[in-house]
Amino acid sequence: MELIGQVIWVIGLVGWYIIRFPFERRAKRVQVVGRTRTATELAGLAIAGAGLMAIPLLWVVTGWPHRADYPAQLWSVVLGAVAFAAALWVFRATHKELGKNWSITLEIRDAHKLVDSGLYGYVRHPMYTSFLLMAVAQALLLSNWVAGLSGLVGFAIFYGLRVGKEERMMLETFGPEYRDYMARTKRIIPYLY
Repeated sequence: MELIGQVIWVIGLVGWYIIRFPFERRAKRVQVVGRTRTATELAGLAIAGAGLMAIPLLWVVTGWPHRADYPAQLWSVVLGAVAFAAALWVFRATHKELGKNWSITLEIRDAHKLVDSGLYGYVRHPMYTSFLLMAVAQALLLSNWVAGLSGLVGFAIFYGLRVGKEERMMLETFGPEYRDYMARTKRIIPYLY
């Protein structure tokens, strides 16, 4: 069961990259007119990358740290597969809905528009929702306390360092329109938070 969880996680990670690659290429063609790139934001991205990719990949490839292993369970692998599928669906939908507005760092693009339909009609940051689902999936799929939980830790730190800055940037760019949008939506979990 442990190997099945690992294989599903690797397939999910490959799927994540396949989804992101064409959107990243297209976004590079659109001029950036505003940028908020700080050392804190870059550190958050690095921590998220370590927690959601590097640490679990190290465990999958080498088995380290093996002392943190525990027996894999069928129910956990099944729920993890469902959570990863949901994460990839949300991830793709957010990229598609953002279109040319998307960027990996905090940037405002030429002719940037406020997207408030589709998933963005329910939550302001569905991309973070996809990362949270991915972290939950990782915790369920990988039967190692360090590798499994590193995604949740990485996500929490990244989210804490970035979401406030992102919302300030959007308020500066869109003003009252974004303030109204904030009043009618939650951050990452529909109807809850």
